[in-house]
Amino acid sequence: MSQFKRGMESRHVMMLSFGGVIGTGLFLSTGYTLQQAGPVGTIISYIIGALLVYIVMKCMGALAVSHPDVGGFHTYANIYIHPSIGHVVAWSYWLCWTIALGSEITAGGILFQKWFPEVPVWLFSLIFIVIIVLINFTSSKIYGETEFWLSLVKVLAIMMFIVIGLLVLFNVLPSELKPVTQSEKLLDVPNGMFGIFVTMLAVNYAFSGTELIAIAAGETKNPETVIPKTIRATVWRLALLFIGTIIVMVLLLPTNKANLLGSPFVSVLDSVGIPYAGDIMNFVILTALLSAANSGLYASSRMLWSLSERDHVFNIARNLNKNGMPVNATLISLVGALLSLLSSVIAPETVYLVLVSVAGFAVVVVWMSICVARFNQLKRSGETKSSAYILPVIGFTLCLISTIGVLFDPNQRLATLIGLPFCIIVGLIHYIVKRRGVFNAATR
Repeated sequence: MSQFKRGMESRHVMMLSFGGVIGTGLFLSTGYTLQQAGPVGTIISYIIGALLVYIVMKCMGALAVSHPDVGGFHTYANIYIHPSIGHVVAWSYWLCWTIALGSEITAGGILFQKWFPEVPVWLFSLIFIVIIVLINFTSSKIYGETEFWLSLVKVLAIMMFIVIGLLVLFNVLPSELKPVTQSEKLLDVPNGMFGIFVTMLAVNYAFSGTELIAIAAGETKNPETVIPKTIRATVWRLALLFIGTIIVMVLLLPTNKANLLGSPFVSVLDSVGIPYAGDIMNFVILTALLSAANSGLYASSRMLWSLSERDHVFNIARNLNKNGMPVNATLISLVGALLSLLSSVIAPETVYLVLVSVAGFAVVVVWMSICVARFNQLKRSGETKSSAYILPVIGFTLCLISTIGVLFDPNQRLATLIGLPFCIIVGLIHYIVKRRGVFNAATR
């Protein structure tokens, strides 16, 4: 029987995480956040988001070292919370990435239409699908190498964006956009602190993907030493890239120019006057979306494999090819993404934000479970220092606040109103069926 192969190195895991993080959340959803929270509110939202990511990753690092498993937080929740909670976490995360996969592919089609308005979204999406499936059928080493270079393109592009933005701000480059320097405009928070809390779920979605490191631990060489090192390097690099980008963006893009379906990146670079700058950035964003979709299919297939291995759900998904890749789990996950993609054909201008919100809720569920699992791990180990429990408590609290905040936003409240009942129903079904001996959840 084939097994997962530990073919990935530290740089592969870091870029895999970057691949999951840097996608529609940063390139497209920032327009919505800027509209709702204003310039300074957007910066505050992303700083809080970066702090939350740091806390969750610290908790996850300790868990991943103890359990370097392909199931990641599915395993952590099984061991340190309850098997039914682990089942909810696994399905929530699978749902998160299948929906996110549809979002990334849909966003790619939207951006592609900037060049070819007559081409339907679904046709370009089909090209995306073929590419990512082929990549996900190779070995973990080849997959990691491919994702490394795809992610590197967008990391370099973000650095270029920051540099160009700074040159515009200091009047080195001429631009159609006038830097927002008036304090009353910079400090304008359209909906007050309420607006900041409401946008936290969208910000959480923008940072989602960092937790991919835990899943990749099962296919990484020397995970005990590589994973903690990779987590530290990933978190501070992401914080610099995200916050640096947001600061440049809010100083150059007035709130009334922010648009949900138009990328703020392209808007800024188109205004600079550099030949084809906007088109170049459009291509970079398409590459970023391909990378994020690639990471999404990786994450969803591994989580479905974990469900099949531990909870005997979709037993066919447990099969691996000769390269140690879960081909059946990959194809089943792709079907879920295609169902999500159908909604983009029906209502492309309204469904995008709903997809982002539902995926964002699922991410928060996973992050909350990581914090609770770490808290319980400390208790089981006999940790007596109260300071050791501060990070998981703060992380859980921030996640809870973001889920409550979206209830007050008509555009996002469906995330909680749909996501919460989904989690409760899945958990109850697992608990009832498990008592009858159908599931065999991992408890190691």
